[in-house]
Amino acid sequence: MYVLRGRGKTLGTDREATDEFVQRTRKTGEAGVRVWQPPKNVAFGRRDGNRDGYEQALTVANERGYPVADRSVGGHAVAFTGTTVAFAFAEPVEDSRSGITERYDRVTKRVEAALHALGVTANEGEPAGAFCPGTHSLSAEGKIVGLAQRVHSDVAVTSGILIVADHKAIATVLEPIYDLLDVSFNKSAVGSIARADGDTTRETVIETFIKHLTSGGHDTTEVLRET
Repeated sequence: MYVLRGRGKTLGTDREATDEFVQRTRKTGEAGVRVWQPPKNVAFGRRDGNRDGYEQALTVANERGYPVADRSVGGHAVAFTGTTVAFAFAEPVEDSRSGITERYDRVTKRVEAALHALGVTANEGEPAGAFCPGTHSLSAEGKIVGLAQRVHSDVAVTSGILIVADHKAIATVLEPIYDLLDVSFNKSAVGSIARADGDTTRETVIETFIKHLTSGGHDTTEVLRET
C-alpha cells in the first residue's frame, strides 16, 4: 500500500499531485492512500455549473479569499479552509461497471473506525440542508464527512472531505454561495470533529485516517513538499 503525505504549495500543484497519485496506481497496480489538508479553495460540482447563479457564486468565493476549482465527482460546492482534511483511496479495478457499492461500503467502514478512534461516533446519513447533499455521508453534530467515487477503466478513487474544526468558516463561505445557486443550505448542519468533542490534533487526525484507510499498515511512503 502506497501512502502520499503532504500537500502542494498552490492549489494547482496540489491537484497535480493527486493526478500523479492516481496515475501511480494505474501504472503499478498498487493501491494508494492520500490524507492531507488541501490549500484553501471552494470546489464546485458539475451540477453547479448549470445553475443561474453560478458565475456570481464564483465571484463570491474569490472575494472571500477562496480560489475556485472544479470537482470531477460529487454534487454541489464544498469548501476547504486550509485546515479541512481531504482523503483519497485509489485502487486498481478490472471492471469499471462493478464494485461501486462495495468500495463505498469498505471505505465508509474504515472512516467510521478512524472517527471512533478520534472519539467520534458517526452515523451514516446527513441532516437536512447539509453541504453537498448526497447518499454517502457521515454525521455527528452535523455532517462531517462526504464521500464520492470516480471510476476509470482501470482505477477507482473513493475520496472524501473531513471537517476537523473549521465548521464555522465553512458555513460562512458556503451560505451565500448556496443561496446564489438556489440550493437548500443550513449553517447548523455543518458539523466537525470539534463539535462532536473529538481529538482535533492535526497530526493525530491525519495519521489515524492513514492507519485505518490502509488497514493498519503500508509498504511505501512519499512526502510531498510544499514547492
